[in-house]
Amino acid sequence: VEPHKGFFGDDTGLNGVRLLCDKAGEVTSSEGPRGAWSRPESCPPGQRLVSFRLRVEAPRGLWDDTAANAMAAICSGGSLLEGRGGPQGTWGNWSLPCPPGAGVCGLRTRVERPQRGGDDTGLNDVELYCCS
Repeated sequence: VEPHKGFFGDDTGLNGVRLLCDKAGEVTSSEGPRGAWSRPESCPPGQRLVSFRLRVEAPRGLWDDTAANAMAAICSGGSLLEGRGGPQGTWGNWSLPCPPGAGVCGLRTRVERPQRGGDDTGLNDVELYCCS
């Protein structure tokens, strides 16, 4: 997440998502060049990530756009995980949950390339994949 830069800065908000797997390390899809990783959020032992939603700022025309700003997720036991992203935008709907016995096992992200003097947004969309 890139911290807010103030009135004259070009903010990007959320720039990447990383999944920390219980047995296979970690996986990161495309990520923007700005910001820093926040403290990891984890499901309780024996639970899996099963659904998520993004906080997204709608396009603002000539004003600074950030697109995705934060991500929240639900674990199979009902625990809520919420990343420490920016406050801009509104929360979208929860994704369809993984089927019973399945959990998130992969991801794909859409990231805008740096605009070289234009309005950068960073991460724009996330897809999570379920596996048994």
